[in-house]
Amino acid sequence: MKSVLVTGGAGFIGSHVAEFYANNKQIDNVYIIDNLSRSQLLHKDSKYTTYNWDYLSKFEKIRRYQKDIRDLSFLTNFFKENPVDIVIHTAGQTAVTTSVTDPRSDFENNILGTFNLLETVRKSKSNPDLILCSTNKVFGNNVNRCNVIEKELRYEFSENCKKGISEDFSIDLCEHTPYGTSKLCSDLYFQEYGHLYGMRTAVFRMSCIYGTRQFGVEDQGWVAHFVISALTGRKLNIYGNGKQVRDILYISDLIEAYDSFIERSKQIRHGVFCLGGGIEKTLSLLELIEILQKEMGKKIDYELFDWRPSDQKVYISDITKAEQILGWKPKITPNEGVKRLVQWVSNNKSLFY
Repeated sequence: MKSVLVTGGAGFIGSHVAEFYANNKQIDNVYIIDNLSRSQLLHKDSKYTTYNWDYLSKFEKIRRYQKDIRDLSFLTNFFKENPVDIVIHTAGQTAVTTSVTDPRSDFENNILGTFNLLETVRKSKSNPDLILCSTNKVFGNNVNRCNVIEKELRYEFSENCKKGISEDFSIDLCEHTPYGTSKLCSDLYFQEYGHLYGMRTAVFRMSCIYGTRQFGVEDQGWVAHFVISALTGRKLNIYGNGKQVRDILYISDLIEAYDSFIERSKQIRHGVFCLGGGIEKTLSLLELIEILQKEMGKKIDYELFDWRPSDQKVYISDITKAEQILGWKPKITPNEGVKRLVQWVSNNKSLFY
């Protein structure tokens, strides 16, 4: 029997990962662990927290645990009873703004939770492939040291960072925000457990991931947030001038990258990968608004505010390493991905009122 554990399985990424492996004939069991705390951190309405949790209940292979990975005794008992072959760690506090106002919660969720998971696996009889959902925020304000060119609707990297941010880009001597710091710490722990204890680990420093069943808010999940706001007639707040650019990656492309590592894990052993749409799949905030206006046939209302602390004018992943080592390449274009998301929100409008 082959089993997968997904932490944060009720979240956007975690729920798609769980669904993917539940539909995989080679996988017998999918376990998800989630404390369903998203409503406390980001949403006032708990229906957004339980939507993916309830959605996954229809899959026979999936067993759901409403538990917290900060609970070491639960994790210890879980691994005693359920040896697993794959662990995909998506759980954590995900909002930069929340980390600024509540750094302790950010620390406990991201650092302590990750440490508990790694230590429990190390002491267990399991020897799984381990994947961490890390973030581009580990590079902090160093990204803003790249020269940028300002154009009508976007910023672009100039020659010194033309291919994007690669895995060896500096993570040191800069501001990170508490969120960037906690994710960097988790990132380094995953790397260390791979090197020191011989565990098979992959760290994916992700740019903007988007797709269906994503309940984006102003603090996190900006592509989905823009789509939801546009379709429900809510004014958008834009911090900065809207020319900020990110490479965006559709959720199915992300999962293919994870699975590509798992297929090659015994050869790769451990690795760090910058992951996003790369230089070919980027959008600025203003460009997304233009796409949505064309898609909907109406003007979208937005207001500009001051820049947020340590915001990156441009972030684009250099995905060369992932392409070469994992044999992976993103497929879904921004236009196609946004259309899919628009269709899903349109079909589920009752969720957003």
